[in-house]
Amino acid sequence: MSYQLIIANKNYTTWPLRAWVALTEAGVPFEEIMAPKDDLSPASLRDAYLKISPIKKFPLLLVHTPNQASPLMVWDSLAIIEYLAESYQNLWPAHPEARAFARSVAAEMHSGFAGLRNTCNSCVGLRIQLHSMGPECEQDLRRLNELVSEGLERFKGPFLAGATFTAADAMYCPVAFRVQTYSIKFENAAVDAYFAQLRALPSMKAWEASALQEPWRILAYEEDFVRNGTILEDLRTA
Repeated sequence: MSYQLIIANKNYTTWPLRAWVALTEAGVPFEEIMAPKDDLSPASLRDAYLKISPIKKFPLLLVHTPNQASPLMVWDSLAIIEYLAESYQNLWPAHPEARAFARSVAAEMHSGFAGLRNTCNSCVGLRIQLHSMGPECEQDLRRLNELVSEGLERFKGPFLAGATFTAADAMYCPVAFRVQTYSIKFENAAVDAYFAQLRALPSMKAWEASALQEPWRILAYEEDFVRNGTILEDLRTA
């Protein structure tokens, strides 16, 4: 059995990061396939992959099994994590209480935090000062402070559900980049330290390095960055 993970632009996208870092940290061998969106190029690099994606989005996991002509397709980051957890049990905590908490906070990130997403569009390579935060985003940041603080206190850290990185942490890795982009600080300094620790993971550093080298641009995102804030620094090298 072998795996291929189709992802989109590392600089902008967050859902592919969740699946990618979960697989990488769990030691799951896979081939990365890039299907980027690029408004600057007339030739699409992703059409072939969009045709096979049931929801026309990424990430998409292709599971190749001997004697099977077509791969099994698993889409959505949380579904990919749950599918692979059947074979890689280290994706979730071993202790039932920690596992229940990890699954709960992973699902909360999957379905919530729209205020943060809508206000703080993801861009690994930029540093932005927002014109205003907005009440929904501020509420999400308070919830993040509460949620991460609870996990660190209950399970003694340094990760959300204990001593080791799990899928719960993978679901919050994009937030680690967002708070860096927008210089967001939390009421509890331990929460800032937690997100800094996520950014320091070798897998996260590898993702960031690749993101900074990407030549592709999504113009709607670039326009949002300028409209919603002041760009203080652009670290992208391409």
